[in-house]
Amino acid sequence: MTVLTPPPPAEAPPAPTPPPPAVRRAPRVERPGLAFAGAALCVLASLLLGFAANLTLVGHLQHARDQETAYDELRRQLALGIAPVGQRTYDGELLEPGAPVALLRIPVLGLKEVVGEGTTSGVLMSGPGHRRDTPLPGQAGTSVIMGRQWGYGSPFNDLRQLPVGTEIRVTTGQGTAVYRVSGVRREGDPLPPVLGEGQGRLTLITAEGGPYTPSGALRVDANLTSDVRTAPPRPMAPGWIDESEQALGSEGAAWLPVFLWSQGLLVAALLTVAAYRVWGRWQTWVVGAPVLAALGLAVSGAATRLLPNLI
Repeated sequence: MTVLTPPPPAEAPPAPTPPPPAVRRAPRVERPGLAFAGAALCVLASLLLGFAANLTLVGHLQHARDQETAYDELRRQLALGIAPVGQRTYDGELLEPGAPVALLRIPVLGLKEVVGEGTTSGVLMSGPGHRRDTPLPGQAGTSVIMGRQWGYGSPFNDLRQLPVGTEIRVTTGQGTAVYRVSGVRREGDPLPPVLGEGQGRLTLITAEGGPYTPSGALRVDANLTSDVRTAPPRPMAPGWIDESEQALGSEGAAWLPVFLWSQGLLVAALLTVAAYRVWGRWQTWVVGAPVLAALGLAVSGAATRLLPNLI
C-alpha cells in the first residue's frame, strides 16, 4: 500500500522592500544680511556695466542721435533766418544750454559736428559746445569751442594731428566763417599773439592724455581769414561762467539726479533679490535684468556728468 506524501507548501513571495524614507532638507534660513549683500552686488554690477556702456557704445549712439536732431533743428533755423547770432534767440530770450548755434567742419579730419550753446559736461555729451562768454565764430574776438576727446562720439580725438594751415569752416546764422590753424598749444606753452581790432580767432579745446585719463587741456588756435561779422550786444561778459563750464570742469548739479536714480536702482535690486527667493533664478533674471540694466545706465549717465567735461 503506497502512502502519498503531500507536496510541501509553496514558498510565499518575498515582501517588497519599502522605499527609503525621503530625505527632508532643512528649511533655508533667511538671512537679511545676505539679501542686502545680493542687492549690493546687483547695484555694483549695474553701475560698472552702465559706466562702461555710457562711455563707449551707448554714449556714441546717444551722441549720434543728438547730432542728427540738432542738425535738423539748425538747418530749419538757418532756412527760416532765425538762427542765433549772439547769446539770445530770435525772440530775445537767452539761449538754452545745448541749443544748436553753429555747424563745425574740419575737412581734413572728416569732422562735421553741430555745436551747442554751453560747455558743461551734460551739453558736451551731445557734441562740441560753444563757451557762452565768448563771441560766436566769425565775429571779432576769440571764439572758444570745447569737445570731448574719447567719450560720447569722441569728436575732438584727432585735434592734436591738425597741421598749421588746416582749414576750419564754421557756419552760423551770419554765414560761413573760414579759419586757418596757427598752432597747437599744451599746458605751459606760450599764449598766441593778442588780437588786433577787428580780428577774430577760433580756439578748439579738448583733453590731453590717455583714454579717459586726462592730464591737461589741448588747444588748437586758428585765425579768421574771412570777413568779420558784426556781433550783437552780449549780456554775458567774458569770465561770467562757473567752474562747470571751464576746461576739465565737472557739473556739480548732477548730484541730485545721481541720488534719485540711485534710490530707484537700490529698490529694484532689493526687489530682484526677493523675487529670486520666490520665483526662482530664470524667471527673476528675465524680468529683473532689463530693469537693472536701464536703471544702471541712468545712474551712470548722470554720474558721468560729474567727470571732467572733456574726456
